[in-house]
Amino acid sequence: MSDSIRSRAHVYVSGHVQGVYYRATTRDTARDLGVDGWVKNLSDGRVEAVFEGPRDDVESMVLWCHDGSPMASVDDVDVTYEDPKGESGFRVER
Repeated sequence: MSDSIRSRAHVYVSGHVQGVYYRATTRDTARDLGVDGWVKNLSDGRVEAVFEGPRDDVESMVLWCHDGSPMASVDDVDVTYEDPKGESGFRVER
């Protein structure tokens, strides 16, 4: 069972993570886990994401980011933990 304490992770993922369905797969995985937040591409080639929800589920998303979508090649995942801000739902930002 997931830890019910709400957590928030702000993540930057680098590597070959754009054009490989990383955002869509992140969205689908987060929704499956019931994690709120968003994901978007950055102009420098990285993907940025925020995950908010039960601590265990947020940690699952952070761990998932190290592999990402099947066609991705992740070099690094930089994570900062923050106070929850009340994200609702999970969306892909453009």
